[in-house]
Amino acid sequence: MTLLPKALLLVAALGLAACNNPDRYGAGGPGGAGGQGGMGGIDSSGLGDPSNPNSIAYFNQTVGDRVLFAVDQSTLSGEARGVLAGQAAWLQSHPDYAIIIEGHADEQGTREYNLALGARRAAAVQDYLISQGIAPSRMKTISYGKERPLEVCSEEACYAKNRRAVTVLSMGAGA
Repeated sequence: MTLLPKALLLVAALGLAACNNPDRYGAGGPGGAGGQGGMGGIDSSGLGDPSNPNSIAYFNQTVGDRVLFAVDQSTLSGEARGVLAGQAAWLQSHPDYAIIIEGHADEQGTREYNLALGARRAAAVQDYLISQGIAPSRMKTISYGKERPLEVCSEEACYAKNRRAVTVLSMGAGA
């Protein structure tokens, strides 16, 4: 066997070994004393227990990580303001988190129009959270327009799910 195949085999073996980390959850497996979410601490793993109010999973599933918009609109509905009030309360009690607000649009319209619409939707969410006392330094916005749909079909049910702004948590608030 020549040197090149041996080197490739070694690199492949090391790559596979790197994928296997049996201690990734700490002592005791998922939720164990040394793992994410253990002992009631803040869960920064992104996984977490949706019943733990300090976990990202709780924020995403219980508080709500997204708000929906009407066609060609960036105005917050009463339901959206309710979700965002919950997000603001959670963020105030978890100051170590920063957020990225993603603006999205459905597939109707041009790419440029939908990027601008997504930006307006993200800005509407940001403005509301600022009005609720969240520091602007903890937030960034980005628009994906129609580039990252949740559903792909030519029906209103799909379009409605794609007209959204999503709040994505990350550790390391700038405040």
